[in-house]
Amino acid sequence: MTLDHYVTLVRSGLRVSPFALGAMTFGEDPGGAGCGVEEAEGILSAYLEHGGNFIDTANFYTNGHSERILGDYFAARPGQRDRVVLASKFFTNMFPGDPNGGGAGRGSIIAQLDETLRRLRTDHLDLYWLHNWDRNTPIEETLRTLDDLVRAGKIRYLGFSNTPAWLTAQAQTTALLRGWTPLIALQVEYSLLARTVEGELAPLARDQGLALLPWSPLRNGFLSGKYRRGVAPVDSARTPFVGGPNEDEFAVIDAVTAVAEELGTSAAAVSLAWLRSRVGTVVPIVGARRVGHLLDNLGGLAVTLSAEQLRRLDEVSAPTLDYPAPMHGAQRAMLQFAGATVDGETSTVYPPLLRSATRY
Repeated sequence: MTLDHYVTLVRSGLRVSPFALGAMTFGEDPGGAGCGVEEAEGILSAYLEHGGNFIDTANFYTNGHSERILGDYFAARPGQRDRVVLASKFFTNMFPGDPNGGGAGRGSIIAQLDETLRRLRTDHLDLYWLHNWDRNTPIEETLRTLDDLVRAGKIRYLGFSNTPAWLTAQAQTTALLRGWTPLIALQVEYSLLARTVEGELAPLARDQGLALLPWSPLRNGFLSGKYRRGVAPVDSARTPFVGGPNEDEFAVIDAVTAVAEELGTSAAAVSLAWLRSRVGTVVPIVGARRVGHLLDNLGGLAVTLSAEQLRRLDEVSAPTLDYPAPMHGAQRAMLQFAGATVDGETSTVYPPLLRSATRY
């Protein structure tokens, strides 16, 4: 597989590369985790030259600089903007002291989108994400505003990021019942070191035909191959902010490293290949501060993990999920019928109770 082997975002007509390019690192920031304009443009060019077409940013990444870099890049290359799927996000307030400067209310969404389109130097977004849940705004107001913007041609498709499963389900149901634009994707934290999404959001996505776009698929670089036991990581700008892996995380890293050595590839490639193997449409968002980082990540498209390798990685990284997920299984709902097998599921839970049940 390569970046130009496109996948459809499930219940939509939007076709994207199997890896999206995350632009969170584009632009200088006070934390030093970003990169300059020249390096950012080099990363963009490398991604596009390899057939990539899906770029993700947000209004507040590097205080708007990420969007400006993207806008300037495509403005200098006529025709390329229309060949990419450009996504951004709204929610974060970029105007301290203004209570309506962010969030998901009607006025703030419209204002944030206008600013984003100005910085990106385009007249529309292909995908617009709610970046987080605005607890103070009715979800109906958010959805109706987004639907109006779709009808106005300013955005094409909608997605949610970092929202609870119950709210996401409520929003999707509301949109479908009222004839408003539904969601097509969820952007979530998901990696071998962050699998709790499998409790609620991943099953919801499969049920509703939503694509999953994992952010931080290498867990702050822990799965990139830079972190080894007893060895100080090199070329990691995030270490001062996120620290290092704990013992449980190192157990997963060790397993990833072993599989990478078996396949003659990198830990990053194995970690991204594992995400690609998950059930449903999963499109990891890969970020990079150097062109070399991007090329290393793209190696995940060339890796196919065996069933035994997948089993080892699944077992060592198995998450502890909140109730009621442990009663149902992390990836599937189990049907329990006394003394019978239905759709391949055999009764295994509470057999004494099931045997003594009385039929009324």
